[in-house]
Amino acid sequence: MQNDLHEAVSTATQQETGSTIAAQRDSSATEGTGYVAGIDIGGTNLRVALADMTGTVLAKWSSSTVGVRGPDAVLALVKNGVEYLLQKTSASCRTLHAVAAGAPGITDVDSGVVIATSYLMGWRDVPLRALLESALHAPAMVDNDVNLAAVGEHWAGAAQGVRDFVFIGIGTGVGASIVLNGSPWRGTSWAAGEIGYMLVPGTPEIQGNPGEPGALENIIGGEGIKAQWHNLCSLDGAARPRDLTATEIFDRALAGDSLAQAVLQRTSRMLSHAVYNMNLVLNCPLYVLGGGVGTHPALRSSTETMLAQMKMRGQPQVTTSALGAEAQLMGALRQALDLAGFRPFADRGADRK
Repeated sequence: MQNDLHEAVSTATQQETGSTIAAQRDSSATEGTGYVAGIDIGGTNLRVALADMTGTVLAKWSSSTVGVRGPDAVLALVKNGVEYLLQKTSASCRTLHAVAAGAPGITDVDSGVVIATSYLMGWRDVPLRALLESALHAPAMVDNDVNLAAVGEHWAGAAQGVRDFVFIGIGTGVGASIVLNGSPWRGTSWAAGEIGYMLVPGTPEIQGNPGEPGALENIIGGEGIKAQWHNLCSLDGAARPRDLTATEIFDRALAGDSLAQAVLQRTSRMLSHAVYNMNLVLNCPLYVLGGGVGTHPALRSSTETMLAQMKMRGQPQVTTSALGAEAQLMGALRQALDLAGFRPFADRGADRK
């Protein structure tokens, strides 16, 4: 079906993109009907969600990005996914009012360019917003995927009603979104929150090069945790499974495996140091742990214990994402709704604090 959709779309007449797209939308845009799409571009999977103008998710689609790295190939997947969902919802392409996409890297939101990412090969200075608008004929915005996850948590997750907080995403990589006064702080060069490059006690003092994993990420990211496990298993010599994911290693820690507990302790110690340093600068009341690794209960519990021992002034709360893997998609949908000029019904009448 995806191929059929791709062929059908490729024969369609190309419409003008950019600032004139909004004027070409279906008249339903002024009536509060129509659709928006949220897109999460990951290193292993691409996910798309379609929602109506109240923010209600109507359908989802996903595809593997393993071996699919170039921007053109990824855009072809995005196009297929969005149009499949529109077809599934019996909607025309003209009822798509806006799209928002997250990419795992430093992203210039103003220009819509993905500057650099270590998880999508060949992605350097990719004009993703322009590519999306050309492919989908709808206004688009792009952002770092961790920023979108923070937007999702602020809208419908663990940070509802909190003006200042930090979302820390730990999966294959490590990154943070700093939310101040209800909006992500992206920094002068769009690199705010790139804590994967942070130096804390125990990390190698290596220079962080954009597009390459940093010192902290090399230890507490998913691949870093696996490397810790392999190293300890090699030194211990006992018969243990080597090919475990980070979450499986943490599961073993909860079950009493001493080597897995050592990996958990080192990981949570470095994470607690990172939170401690950020809190000295930001003094935020809440830190939300997200991502496939960050939401593991063992990591949260161990990190909380270590932070309590540090006795910070204004001890922050540490919690896990309420949206889990859906945080990026929900944030993308919220940004798409904002771009289309609509606020979800639940938000109308009062702004969150």
